[in-house]
Amino acid sequence: MDRSLLRLARSRWSRLFLGWMMSHVSFAIPVERLRDTETLMAFHHPHPCHDVHILLVPKRPFGSLMEVPLEATDFLHDLLETVQLLVRQYELEERGYRLIVNGGDYQEVPHLHFHLVADPQETDDQIS
Repeated sequence: MDRSLLRLARSRWSRLFLGWMMSHVSFAIPVERLRDTETLMAFHHPHPCHDVHILLVPKRPFGSLMEVPLEATDFLHDLLETVQLLVRQYELEERGYRLIVNGGDYQEVPHLHFHLVADPQETDDQIS
């Protein structure tokens, strides 16, 4: 994803655009999919801040975590299953990982998304 798409994602029009795009033409988004289900897509962050930085994006137009209905069990199931699969695939359980969702002033892109992140494991020498 180039910088123009990232700028668009952060614009005030992005909520409508991203919601429509994820719901109708997610197949056209130019990323390498790590997982693609009926309800979400997972791919490497185009501008990673961590050693492992994966985005998990719902295909429904949820603006934030607060908009996900509790009845969206198919999405919630896919999310947990995908996170578990990726943690195993990237061998993150032993070294540690975080699943982050930003909201309110911390959310730059007004379409719900999760960050699965991990950094290199610290050695005893690095801790001292």
